[in-house]
Amino acid sequence: MPFAQLGLKAELVRAVGARGYARTTPIQAKTIPLILEGRDVLAGAQTGTGKTAAFALPLLQRLSDACSQRRHPQALILTPTRELAAQVGESVAAYGRHLPLRHAVVFGGVGFNPQAQRLRRGIDVLVATPGRLLDHVGQGTVNLSHVEILVLDEADRMLDMGFIHDIRKLMAELPKRRQNLMFSATYSEQIKGLADGLLHRPALVGVTRQGEAAEKVTQRVHRVDRDRKRALLSHLIGSGNWRQVLVFTRTKHGANRLAEQLGRDGIRSDAIHGNKSQGARTRALADFKAGKIRVLVATDIAARGLDINRLPHVINFELPNVPEDYIHRIGRTGRAGEEGLALSLVSSDEHKLLTDIQRLLKRDLPVEVVPGFELSGNGKWSPKALSRALPCRR
Repeated sequence: MPFAQLGLKAELVRAVGARGYARTTPIQAKTIPLILEGRDVLAGAQTGTGKTAAFALPLLQRLSDACSQRRHPQALILTPTRELAAQVGESVAAYGRHLPLRHAVVFGGVGFNPQAQRLRRGIDVLVATPGRLLDHVGQGTVNLSHVEILVLDEADRMLDMGFIHDIRKLMAELPKRRQNLMFSATYSEQIKGLADGLLHRPALVGVTRQGEAAEKVTQRVHRVDRDRKRALLSHLIGSGNWRQVLVFTRTKHGANRLAEQLGRDGIRSDAIHGNKSQGARTRALADFKAGKIRVLVATDIAARGLDINRLPHVINFELPNVPEDYIHRIGRTGRAGEEGLALSLVSSDEHKLLTDIQRLLKRDLPVEVVPGFELSGNGKWSPKALSRALPCRR
């Protein structure tokens, strides 16, 4: 459906067109009219389905209809990570470029005072991570008592990261009468409990079943000895001439080490994780998007917060300990209707992690053998899995 048919202002339609979007995604077509009506919404959608625009466009329209250039924020968008906050802030700026609305983004890892100065000048839309926003509330640099629209983006991830207490503290600062929008990639009992206490007679839109993966992502498993994973990774990238690859590890130290090893193999790489400064994380992501580096090695801090257009390859160098994180990782590819490839390099000690992921997906993942990287005799593999193994086609 064309965006113009949703009742959006010409200024918003023009801004969306400038971003290269002509037609809505399903979540946008269902959600935007409900938000324009002022309804509370609980929306579930896989990452990469366009849900930022699904709440940002109608939010901007509603604020512009009653625009009074007040000093205090009228809309608050909470996100779990710095990267996601920055990404949402960029989208708000792009979609609202033709409207007289002001926005700010606040998160930790960068200076407090510049953010405070920006907030004191007055804004309409505030994008924030919970911890840093509580710091601003405590210092009196922001007043949330005028918020008319609240958005919880990636609500399930915020709960996973332990932000529930911060969220409840922030709710106490907001007016009781407001519009509430909750977006979540999964719909667990914990999310249902949060929604029941936050939303008023919400419209339910495309609530995702637990364990769904993006439809256009091809998933495969390569069984390999742990000490040959890095060699296999370099082989796959080099032989396939892959130019943009997002690789996930479980630990920060492992991410640094792998990026250095790939560099020694002649593959320009960088790492992004929680121990890196915000400036280093921003530079690494910018270099990756610009093609200055071929591989970005990340921990799960990046599983939700990265938005990279047409990212073709995601590789699980190590499987995540939490099965749901597998879905969030591979959701970085196959976004906005594009096709993507997600590979998992699985060693013998990760068999249970793979089993847990397949149980969540309710299906087995196809196994391919890369010639020259066959699992050694020391590695154990179930007879059922061996019978499914296919020769790797190149």
